[in-house]
Amino acid sequence: MFTSLSRVNSSAATLTKNRTEGSVVPASGMCVTCVDGCIGMCEIGKSAYRGHEVIYPQPFGVITTAAEKTYPVDYSHFNVMGTCVGAHGIEADSDKAIFPAVNIEVRFGHDGGIKFRYPWLIPGIGSTNIAKNNWEGLAVGSALAGTGLTIGENVVGMDPETKLEAGKVVDTADLKRRVKLFKEHQRDGWGAIIVQANVEDTLLGTQEYALRELGVECVELKWGQGAKDIGGEVKIRDLEKARLLHERGYVVLPDPTLPHVVEAFKRGSFKEFERHSRVGMVSEESFAKRIGELRKAGAKYVFLKTGAYRPADLALALRFASKYKLDLLTVDAAGGGTGMSPWRMMNEWGVPPVELHSLLYRFARRLADRGEHLPALAVAGGFTFEDQIFKGLAMGAPFVKLVGMARGPIAAAMVGKTIGMAIQANQLPVYVERFGSTKDEIFVTAGELRKELGDEEFEALPPGAIGLYTYYERLAQGLRQLMAGSRKFSLAHIARSDLAALTLEAAEISGIPYIMDVDNGRVEEILSG
Repeated sequence: MFTSLSRVNSSAATLTKNRTEGSVVPASGMCVTCVDGCIGMCEIGKSAYRGHEVIYPQPFGVITTAAEKTYPVDYSHFNVMGTCVGAHGIEADSDKAIFPAVNIEVRFGHDGGIKFRYPWLIPGIGSTNIAKNNWEGLAVGSALAGTGLTIGENVVGMDPETKLEAGKVVDTADLKRRVKLFKEHQRDGWGAIIVQANVEDTLLGTQEYALRELGVECVELKWGQGAKDIGGEVKIRDLEKARLLHERGYVVLPDPTLPHVVEAFKRGSFKEFERHSRVGMVSEESFAKRIGELRKAGAKYVFLKTGAYRPADLALALRFASKYKLDLLTVDAAGGGTGMSPWRMMNEWGVPPVELHSLLYRFARRLADRGEHLPALAVAGGFTFEDQIFKGLAMGAPFVKLVGMARGPIAAAMVGKTIGMAIQANQLPVYVERFGSTKDEIFVTAGELRKELGDEEFEALPPGAIGLYTYYERLAQGLRQLMAGSRKFSLAHIARSDLAALTLEAAEISGIPYIMDVDNGRVEEILSG
């Protein structure tokens, strides 16, 4: 029996709920009995008085969100296959093949010059408040861990202190700070800071500035993301800033230059402007031209990030990344996290992770079999824990080298920051206080970090960075354990054969064998003697 995969008309994301929560029409999400006199708690009701504001998750600036749609197939429909025989990447010796010996470092780029201690990166967090307010923890934590962090779209355009000459950026405060925080804490060349650009960033010359003035080596073109089908958007609560962004070429709604809009804002009819980015228009001619410009400007490594678009667009992204010899292609699937995306769009558009990543493998395999260049590939779309990371790497093996995550790292940084403030205020909740009352007692990685950095540098660390670093440490140990169980002691040995599909539908979509068909040939050989 088919049931609805979506929840309609009420969600914590839009601060709405049904009056009759136990009796709701599945198709519309409306209460079975819609009563005259209801104040309008559901999404329809709230839209009757707040209109377009209810399109977006709320409250803006202090949350990240992700789709709550239940897809027919997801990564939980696959299990990791282990074995008790042999070892790959290490001697098959029980004293040597222990999980701490698993190597999860990854190197990529045209010259192998980018090196990460862990096979994941944060694939793009930009101008939203949730990113800006937690950047200290994200940047310092990523640098200490030796992984990648992408400065997302619109950071330069949103910065009131950005200085422009002839329409191009010549100085910034926010972008400079974001790059500096990472680079100051980067150790022995591990990890990378990446500067992404959309339409407006390109017009402002953001990446050229980052390459020329900030010592950035990695830049990324952005075609889109998995959370939405349009450009980036944020809320603006200041009239003068709304006007500034309008002057810089952004789409600002309502138009802050119109007298009646200004009057309505001052009267309190609405309290937030919306700033939107334009959608890009991809063509091979413009793509090739931009790649040439970036390399001429000094980019050592060029990446591309694409979203959950239709299969033909994925094929185009892979083909261009191959033809123009990019260093990394990130493919972000539907339902992933965001600081602000239209809520229904986030739930109802795009190709979901298993389907999109299966298509990616299929297309990459075809190009590889023809002997064509393939960049390193990264997959994203709701990854949070080590089992999912293993499955993402295995689903796309041997082409997928990295997994992209944003909501999980942001959550870890926010919790670390909150604990730090609670320690300072001497107001730790019992749930945390049972571990102690200081950073050294609460954060399990504190001893390691203090020893490595020294007392002075450790004490200066933002608690959000320790939170992210500690979360990453957990993921790393968990991934090593899973890999050791599959007897794969380096990332290069992870294969699609390390997975089994738990349903026939998952097997058909992915090309991963159904659990009852795994090892059929080998089983027959063993039983036949």
